[in-house]
Amino acid sequence: MSKKNYITPEGAEKLKAEYNELFHGERPKLVETVAWAASNGDRSENADYQYGKKRLREIDRRLKFLMDRLDAAEVVPVADIKSDRIVFGATVTYTNEDGETLTYQIVGEDEFDISRNKISWKSPLAAALLGKKVGDEVRLSKPNGEEEFLEIEKIVYK
Repeated sequence: MSKKNYITPEGAEKLKAEYNELFHGERPKLVETVAWAASNGDRSENADYQYGKKRLREIDRRLKFLMDRLDAAEVVPVADIKSDRIVFGATVTYTNEDGETLTYQIVGEDEFDISRNKISWKSPLAAALLGKKVGDEVRLSKPNGEEEFLEIEKIVYK
């Protein structure tokens, strides 16, 4: 039995879109190219055939990975959450020791993107924040051994 793959509705749609693009878009075109290249004769020195087969294996691996992740997906409708505590899907604003105010959304492993302020629910920061509420002071242990204290300013579910 596989572990649950918590994911937001947007994250699940992104995985489905990638799957559909690979399965219905890129893969059929590549199969045509490989078939054409195979019909040209000697496959051992046929770069189109060799590259095509290699890329086809990569696509099939990615399709399997995406299907496994979607099968294990537990879609969490974030907009429906009503909680004063930080749970999966929360967008959290906090102030660190340096007085910086930062905002991150806690999302699934397959959808984290630090450049868009989305962190995985399994990250050290999310682990420190989960279960806390506005006004709580949180101790974050960094990988290098340092500790930082954060104060929760705002929690939003959108």
